[in-house]
Amino acid sequence: MATNILMPALSPTMEEGNLVKWHVKEGDKVKSGDVIAEIETDKATMEVEAVDEGRVGRLLVAEGTQGVKVNAPIAILVAEGEAAPAASAPTAAPARAGNGNGSAAPAPAKTAEPTPAPQAAEPGAIMRAGMHDAAPKSNGRVFASPLARRVAKEKGIDLAAIAGSGPHGRIVKADVEQARPGPAPQRAAGASAPQPTAMSDQQILKLYEPGSYEIVPHDNVRKIIARRLIEAKQTIPHFYLTLDTEIDALLKVRADFNFAAPKDKDGNPTWRISVNDFIIKAMAMALMKIPAANATWTEGGMLLHKHADIGVAVAIPGGLITPVVRKADQKRVTEISADMKDYIKRAKDRKLAPHEYQGGSTAISNLGMYGIKDFAAVINPPHSSILAVGAGIEKPVVRSGEIKIATIMTVTLSSDHRAVDGALGAELLTAFKDFIEKPASLLS
Repeated sequence: MATNILMPALSPTMEEGNLVKWHVKEGDKVKSGDVIAEIETDKATMEVEAVDEGRVGRLLVAEGTQGVKVNAPIAILVAEGEAAPAASAPTAAPARAGNGNGSAAPAPAKTAEPTPAPQAAEPGAIMRAGMHDAAPKSNGRVFASPLARRVAKEKGIDLAAIAGSGPHGRIVKADVEQARPGPAPQRAAGASAPQPTAMSDQQILKLYEPGSYEIVPHDNVRKIIARRLIEAKQTIPHFYLTLDTEIDALLKVRADFNFAAPKDKDGNPTWRISVNDFIIKAMAMALMKIPAANATWTEGGMLLHKHADIGVAVAIPGGLITPVVRKADQKRVTEISADMKDYIKRAKDRKLAPHEYQGGSTAISNLGMYGIKDFAAVINPPHSSILAVGAGIEKPVVRSGEIKIATIMTVTLSSDHRAVDGALGAELLTAFKDFIEKPASLLS
């Protein structure tokens, strides 16, 4: 019996992925556990294994196809001696998807508008929604999905003026969301006003002379980052607290600690601790001291975490990723340092597994190595806070009426006001400052 192989959900938040590479071709025999494809998720490229035995009857999605929806058919598996169904014929067999752990892929977290499996673009083609002619009509009727019609009605948008990016020019929800509303229709009393929409691609491109720019299509990482930032700023009530910390004692302890590192057989030190490693440890200890701030907001109740799982922003080509140091409160600074070196290397190779960058209650974003004095970072859901760390800068300070020179590091805590109010955030930041300025306590 023919079986559909579906685009797997490789993480709880994954809604679509890019089919990077096939490891099989039509006619190949596969068994459970064989690697059949490589899928690029929002943060990493992962191998997908077969969960059934059979022969690859048909590959439905070409290598390099982007934006394949979770649970969309990507291939057909048939029994030995069985003919593959025609490309356009749906299979009635129950669908299974490899997800790398031998189980069927879970259903996506939320229902999306039905979309057929994307086809590979022609070489050199740039495909963008809204950059083609208006949607075709039949007897005056515009082809649009029911969801697109409902969204257009709510936003007061004329469907006839929109170019469709769906099959055969059909208008889908994304097209409506990119379009600007026309004159607002009459609404019933008490109905909410249409939400403002961003400029469409066409409107933006009209502002620039043709040939004066180059269009670089967004990769999956950049699209996910954009979506998450919008989600964070629209759903999390941010507030900010800024504090100066003196790090001269920390710099001395770090230098002494690195100097005392034992040597390996080649004469190289077995560790080299960074300032950021101390910052991670200090934040973890501060969360243990102020446990009410080690929380995550949910509509059903507050999640109070028993350990300090600290996300750390790592720059990668095209964006960033936030691997999580688990139980950082229980780890030595040398262990945190080893974790971070491993995470950074694998993050840049896009080899982190989803469980390594999901979860946690707070995060750290350090731009001090770029000379940035201070900044405010955007909270990454489901975290309730994020600490933005600036550069250590020598400044004059007054002590007992005398001017001294001290190395000052400015930090800004962005907090979710639903979970961490002003006083609680101030307690957390003060505890962090105390640990940073007494760094010997971080070495125990």
